[in-house]
Amino acid sequence: MTGSAVARETAGLTAAEAAIALHRDGPNTLPAAKQRNPLLTLAGQMVHFFALMLWAAAGLALLAGMPALSIAIAVVVVLNGAFSFAQEYRADRAAERLRDLLPVRATVRRDGRAVIVDAADLVVGDVVLLEAGDRVCADGELVERGSLSVDESMLTGESRPVRPEVGGSVFAGTYVTEGHGVAIVTATGARSRLAGISAVTANAVRPRSPLAAQLHRVVRIVALIAVAVGCVFFAAALGLGRAGTESFLFAIGVTVALVPEGLLPTVTLSLARAAQKMAGRKALVRRLESVETLGATTFICTDKTGTLTRNEMSVVRVWTPSGTVEVDGAGYRPVGELTGSPAAVRAAAALADSAARCSPDAHAVEEANGWRPVGDPMEVALHVLAARAGAAAAPPPRERRPFDPHRRRSSVADVDGLHVSGAPDTVLPLCGEVSGADEAIATFSRAGLRVLAVAHHAKPSTTEEQGGLTLLGLVGLEDPPRPDVGAAIASCRRAGIRLAMVTGDHPGTAAAIAAEVGLLGPDRLVLEGKDLPADDDELGGLLDVDGVVVARVAPEEKLRIAKVLQSRGHVVAMTGDGVNDGPALRTADIGVAMGASGSDVAREAADLVLLDDHFGTIVAAVEFGRATFVNIRRFLTYHLTDNVAELTPFVVWALAGGQIPLAISVLQVLALDIGTDLLPAVALGAEPPNRRTMEGPAKGGSLIDGKLVRRAFGVLGPAEALASMAAFLVVLLGGGWWFGEVPGTALLATASGTAFAAIVFGQLANAFACRSESRWIGRIGLRGNPLLLFAIVFELAMLAVFLLMPPLPGLLGGTVPSPLGWVLAFATVPVVLLADTVHKAVRARS
Repeated sequence: MTGSAVARETAGLTAAEAAIALHRDGPNTLPAAKQRNPLLTLAGQMVHFFALMLWAAAGLALLAGMPALSIAIAVVVVLNGAFSFAQEYRADRAAERLRDLLPVRATVRRDGRAVIVDAADLVVGDVVLLEAGDRVCADGELVERGSLSVDESMLTGESRPVRPEVGGSVFAGTYVTEGHGVAIVTATGARSRLAGISAVTANAVRPRSPLAAQLHRVVRIVALIAVAVGCVFFAAALGLGRAGTESFLFAIGVTVALVPEGLLPTVTLSLARAAQKMAGRKALVRRLESVETLGATTFICTDKTGTLTRNEMSVVRVWTPSGTVEVDGAGYRPVGELTGSPAAVRAAAALADSAARCSPDAHAVEEANGWRPVGDPMEVALHVLAARAGAAAAPPPRERRPFDPHRRRSSVADVDGLHVSGAPDTVLPLCGEVSGADEAIATFSRAGLRVLAVAHHAKPSTTEEQGGLTLLGLVGLEDPPRPDVGAAIASCRRAGIRLAMVTGDHPGTAAAIAAEVGLLGPDRLVLEGKDLPADDDELGGLLDVDGVVVARVAPEEKLRIAKVLQSRGHVVAMTGDGVNDGPALRTADIGVAMGASGSDVAREAADLVLLDDHFGTIVAAVEFGRATFVNIRRFLTYHLTDNVAELTPFVVWALAGGQIPLAISVLQVLALDIGTDLLPAVALGAEPPNRRTMEGPAKGGSLIDGKLVRRAFGVLGPAEALASMAAFLVVLLGGGWWFGEVPGTALLATASGTAFAAIVFGQLANAFACRSESRWIGRIGLRGNPLLLFAIVFELAMLAVFLLMPPLPGLLGGTVPSPLGWVLAFATVPVVLLADTVHKAVRARS
């Protein structure tokens, strides 16, 4: 653009021209994402397969004359559906929150003067005036700049602010961090770059969680079993001469008894409990199913700045021709100590003074929670170094050329001469030969430090550096890794989780940090986004290794990386903090957003929000997720064992042709499922992680596998069933009953109460047995899970209620056992524990 054209364009539009353009192009707002009807979404949560099965159970319970149970099941369906709807609705607002990134007002030049207008009224051709602290409200071409620095990290992932040249672009949603500028709007609303990311985020499909798939499978299996058993008992009842209606209602009762009414609430409560624990560790779960998905994670793609590092740039070492100085200090606090020879310390102080003058606008400010950088973190670190070295306040600059990516250095001219700082390969050629500089650069680089060279000219004619500079020295800066990162990365590798650094930063910086924290793999593979192969299979083979670094990644590339790793069977956790990360966070199996430094968009798109931005918090969350998967298996074993004990009396009755009375009624089965078993199952879902949780790859696989089935249906269930049936029959025989006779009402009620108590005691023992799949109760102990102890006390209290509190004994059909009955019922405890101990011992030998 010529100078005359710039002058003409920067005069701005007239109000009439702006009105015509606004009518033609529409307002400068992001297009609203197409929203699903909330009522339809809510309805969908009420009619998925599990919900339909519970609705059917409620209907069957009503037909069987059990309205209270029918209402209880309906309440469970509605509450769980409403909760799931709330979680899904919040997640779907991720794309919509992008609209909030546009500012409400903007300063433009119209009719030749500066005016403030609504950002929505901006049009193509408007001249926008930008100042430090402004958020850019539309895409534009920069026509004037005064030390302008723009934070584009929300779009690009690059942590360092950019300094666009005249003729370059600025984008909607970015921030002006320093200086001022003038830009002509080139794209608004739906045509902006930000809108393109919004569209990708809105169209990204969140994958189904492994837990949802597993539960769907479990529910289908249990539903088929329940229906099949109901049909068998319907036929058995007809064969024993019962009326059709009576047989049908009996079969319905058996089917309802086998439907796991407590399964979904138990799963939900277990996940909620884990989510609460994770929140205490600074990991906020936005979708409960994500708790289990975290445990299944096999690949973590992590950002660098702020996650692996503290995001606190600081100078730790200075080399001067007089010697090397070590710098000690915390963060951006302008207090520290320079250690070295007196001559080296004096030279380092002169270097620090000159370096700080090259960025006069950068500084640190003290706030309630510490010192915060204002401006580029690296430039602020130079000011902090000057303060620690005791440098005086710098004089105002006469002329300045800020850092730009082409020159890769900055310079300032003031009363004391010309000060230059920048990349060593751009500054050293302007200086005379200095012995030891190249060796110092190599040493600093091997230590993973970012290196800057600082030079000075006492009597320059211009800020255009033409040579003749005096090299003051070299500055080594670091963004220190978080102290827990190394241990967290080691924990991931012990757990069989692969790691990759996916960042918008420079590949050299990314590789150095990855090596320092132990993330970089033995092949030291470092890739750039622009060099990634176009073929997905080739890309997958390249990335599917541990310790790869991918730098300069664009939003579309980050999204593609997640999809490619998923296609290779990985459960992918992807971290991010900016607008550009939204699509990848939404598509990944686990999207992890930064809570302290991340954008609203990233937090809305994510499944997990790190309140402290620590990588170690991700690992802690994975540990909780793994423990939750094991806990779900624990209470599934507990539930299925109970089903065996509950079903056995009906099987015995059918096989005996009705010659042996039913030990427990359908209502007693329901009392066991909802009244006594639910809280111990929830307590098993709250079992804390142990030291083996992060050893080896995630267990994964099916929630219900052969090992679980054999344990529930072949060991614990039969032990509990045999002990309870034995107690029932002994009480009957002791009361004078014999096979084929009809026992008296009082005797049958006493025997039934004994069987009921025996099953409750059996489940008490079963709860402790289910705390481990391999260790017997003597090694586990009774402590470690206080909620389980409380649940056992509650279970015994409910047993007393069902046996003693009128009218429940008469309604359920069981009364207080005799003294012999209590002994027989309690004997179920050692029977179950003995069976469990023998089974674990046999498995250990094999």
